[in-house]
Amino acid sequence: MSTTSFPPAAWLPMVPDGSRWIDSSLRFFLPFKALSRRFRRKFRTGLCELFEHNRLQFHGSLRQLASPGAFSRFLSQLGQKDWVVYAKPLFDGAEHVLNYLARYTHRVAISNHRLVAFENDRVSFRWRDYAHGGKQKVMTVSAQEFLRRFLLHVLPSGLVRIRHFGLFANRKRSAALERCRALLGMAAAVDPPEPPSLRCPACSAIMLVVERLTCA
Repeated sequence: MSTTSFPPAAWLPMVPDGSRWIDSSLRFFLPFKALSRRFRRKFRTGLCELFEHNRLQFHGSLRQLASPGAFSRFLSQLGQKDWVVYAKPLFDGAEHVLNYLARYTHRVAISNHRLVAFENDRVSFRWRDYAHGGKQKVMTVSAQEFLRRFLLHVLPSGLVRIRHFGLFANRKRSAALERCRALLGMAAAVDPPEPPSLRCPACSAIMLVVERLTCA
């Protein structure tokens, strides 16, 4: 009887003990099971809220779900099934995703250059019609409607736009990044010194020196 030995690295699992860098799979995008459960929960919650506010209509064979008891049993059945969520990276690549998200995380709801006019309590602004080839058009709405749309982009109290997890969590970011650089054999990052800048007393923006006037 003979036995064959293998090197430990060939069969031992990768343990995340902080002693080495473990690459993720190139095929990994999102945890599909967790995404499926979360999507199912949000969908059921949305259906329940619509039902409580009488905003659902039942026709044909679905009329039997109009009663609260039948609808509750229907939601319970939905919760017992595994939902399939189809997710994949965008064809345009990661740069397109970052540019798209940056418009929402680092900018306001509408930039100033899109505002055209404000006359007679009506606001005109530019918008892009992606349903017709991305053509730029001008829309005019009342000031009240413009403010309503603008406030839809204001986050509720207690929510923040950007949250950092894992390596970039605020409590351990510096130590975690230093450990990663050491495992990857990278040099420590040195932040360049920021040049002193003057701030506008009105809007707090950085003031640029155009010309210096002296007594000479």
